[in-house]
Amino acid sequence: MADPLVLVVVAFAGGAFGAAVGGLEAFSVAGLLVVVGEAVNLASESVPDPSGVTAALGSSGLTATLGLGPLFGPHVAFAGGAAAAAFAARQGYLDTDFRYHEAKNVTYALGPRADVMAVGGAFGVVGVGLAYGSAGLGLPWDPIAFSIVVSGVLHRVALGYPLIGTVRGDGVLDMTPFERRIRRSPRADGGVVDRSGVDSEGTTGGERRFAVEPWLPHQYEWGQVAVLGAVVGVLGAFVTYRTASPFLAFGVAATTLLFLCVGVERFPVTHHVALVSSLAVVGLAGGATTSAGLSADVNLLVALLVGAVFGVVTALVGELAQRLLYAHADTHLDPPAVAIVVGTALIALLDLVGVFEQALVPTLGL
Repeated sequence: MADPLVLVVVAFAGGAFGAAVGGLEAFSVAGLLVVVGEAVNLASESVPDPSGVTAALGSSGLTATLGLGPLFGPHVAFAGGAAAAAFAARQGYLDTDFRYHEAKNVTYALGPRADVMAVGGAFGVVGVGLAYGSAGLGLPWDPIAFSIVVSGVLHRVALGYPLIGTVRGDGVLDMTPFERRIRRSPRADGGVVDRSGVDSEGTTGGERRFAVEPWLPHQYEWGQVAVLGAVVGVLGAFVTYRTASPFLAFGVAATTLLFLCVGVERFPVTHHVALVSSLAVVGLAGGATTSAGLSADVNLLVALLVGAVFGVVTALVGELAQRLLYAHADTHLDPPAVAIVVGTALIALLDLVGVFEQALVPTLGL
């Protein structure tokens, strides 16, 4: 992918693919490719190569080239699909039974509509540029998650949606209006009726949008989120400790989001927790790349405890992000991506101060 033109063409195709099949479906495909890639690496005793594709957290093989690469990578296909959903809602193409603003409907396959795919493709290119730029500068966080966050902000602003939205209730963190099932007053978004995915003229009662829209209506209470984070943090740490793969638990968690795509209710979203807890174990073990090296450097119980701590922190950051950037807004700005940025930034900071030692998360070249 050294040729910039090839990279642009591939990224455009990846973003257009994400628009056609749906952002979350595309993300699940990326997760499946990561699982396959890590399985191949484990079978061949390959290890992550920090000198390889720097925008893909130093991963190698199929994980780097496909699962986290410029075609199916989340910063391309998922981010392109999210931008396309916002565009399609603005154009009035979406009329589903989705309970929130249609621009947040990242599980809906938009199909082969040329203008929608073009928007997805454009943001696929933006995603690759952001990821490679972040990695090239050595910015201290996951370049892919950073790209998803910035892409989400850009498509929100570029398509004319409010950056935060109107805050209802007792402040930006208050989810009680949703719990009380308070609805918004009918309105047109930007003065355009029936073309924005917002309550159309004449909409009444239970047909109107909720006043506050938590990212996951079954996963937003602080205590439950923390417990889930601890559980998945242990899971990620154990998988990494036994396989030396910092991406396998993430791939499994991302793949399972297919259950959300097909309508399984109350299915938890945990890939952000799995990734950060896995990377923390690698950092704790001094960047060890084999299971033998991990077990030689770190006691399993200690690794599990560190995974749990990072799991809780990452899960709570994701919840904070959804309350700040999703619940009051009109488009999908990905809370897990924000959590990964913060979690990996913490890992990079601990590396810089000498607590951790790793080479997967950039550290400003230090």
